[in-house]
Amino acid sequence: MTHISLQGVTKYFEGGDIVANDSIDLEVEDGEFLVLLGPSGCGKTTALRLVAGLEHPSEGDIHFDDERVTDHSPSDRNVAMVFQNYALYPHMTVRENIEYPLKIRDVPPEERDERIEETTELLHIEDLLDKKPAELSGGQRQRTSLARAIVRKPAVFLLDEPLSNLDAKLRMEMRTELKRLQDELDVTTIYVTHNQEEAMSMGDRIAVMNQGTVRQVAEPEELYNRPRTTWVAQFIGSPPMNLIGGTKRNGTVELAEGTSVPVDASSDSGSDTDSAPVSLGVRPEDFSVHGDSTDADRAITGTVETVEPLGEFTIVNVDVDGTSVKAKVPTTGVERGDRVHLTFENHDAYLYDERGELLP
Repeated sequence: MTHISLQGVTKYFEGGDIVANDSIDLEVEDGEFLVLLGPSGCGKTTALRLVAGLEHPSEGDIHFDDERVTDHSPSDRNVAMVFQNYALYPHMTVRENIEYPLKIRDVPPEERDERIEETTELLHIEDLLDKKPAELSGGQRQRTSLARAIVRKPAVFLLDEPLSNLDAKLRMEMRTELKRLQDELDVTTIYVTHNQEEAMSMGDRIAVMNQGTVRQVAEPEELYNRPRTTWVAQFIGSPPMNLIGGTKRNGTVELAEGTSVPVDASSDSGSDTDSAPVSLGVRPEDFSVHGDSTDADRAITGTVETVEPLGEFTIVNVDVDGTSVKAKVPTTGVERGDRVHLTFENHDAYLYDERGELLP
């Protein structure tokens, strides 16, 4: 197992005009499954390529355990990378594709056969060894690509959106398969994706990236339940967290539509008297929708814009003084144009300051 450390890693392109990664500090523990999650263009693939040695950092250092590998070539790092496009040799059989990295490392034939048998059984493709990539399904090609990486027994697995070319059903199956494999092999793994469902279901921890920086690193549950910034709060969750602008005064948040909502004293920014602009954050599933009056302490009034029945739950879109607020509820009897009250529990509310940072 290998501990990976990125220390102040920055990567410039085009003479410094483009900053792909900006001062990244990141620790990946021995045997951990860490997910780099973020929108397209956020720098997550560049970070992965830096770990692999396919790119060289403009600034900063990369360590594997206690060894500085910043200047090491990919072949000297003992990493295996699995790409989105599988990258299989079309003229080779499954066996030959899997065997190739062992051949170029001069692994003896008997040991090659043993490793191929062990790896293909692990991935349930032992009956495909004589087929060529063109004869395989997408899932079978992905398993072959994984087998070619696993058979080398690398110190680190690097996976760059490996499931994005698969259909939804197969993607779900492969998520389970990949997590099982990583648990069995116990190899330090960095997995890149823009799909938050993949990240939340697979990662031991998730590093959320945007504009070349790491915004938050946490276990999935903590990331969802305590996002440190408004950006993370609105990136994680489907639908994302609602943010409603207001002013904090003496233990309440005064919203634009005239409602005053009590807040927990532990969320106080430090001033009992001075007003401060804040954003009140509530996840859609933490709202209840009332079509008539309510005596709840925390109620926000608005007008229903649309109602979206989605089977097990319904999304109610409510206009609150110009802000679109979503409630995710099991059932509802409200219709477009109805005046409604959205209520929530104090422990389900988040307060963010004007910089978008979570108040203590």
